[in-house]
Amino acid sequence: MAITLTERAADHISKFLTKRGKGIGLRIGVRTTGCSGMAYKLEFVDAVTDEDNVFEAHGVKLFVDPKSMPYLEGIELDFAREGLNEGFKFNNPNEKARCGCGESFTV
Repeated sequence: MAITLTERAADHISKFLTKRGKGIGLRIGVRTTGCSGMAYKLEFVDAVTDEDNVFEAHGVKLFVDPKSMPYLEGIELDFAREGLNEGFKFNNPNEKARCGCGESFTV
């Protein structure tokens, strides 16, 4: 399986990288936090490491560290605008539940 990225998400990331003026992609990972146990984290990548799993879609590279990979296997990263809100949507087949506030999840 792989990490996938919708065209909307890729466009959004590309625009931010251009605006930022540097970077080779986006790192997606998980961290321990919240009432359900885990939360997604995103950060720009300026240099690849030897450990990184690299995925590319629509001209954008996504980087995943080995510890996060089991929790993200098969995830699709999307970007959506809903009314006044906009942001990334994580469509993760590994999720078993989310907390009520939507900030954390469990597998």
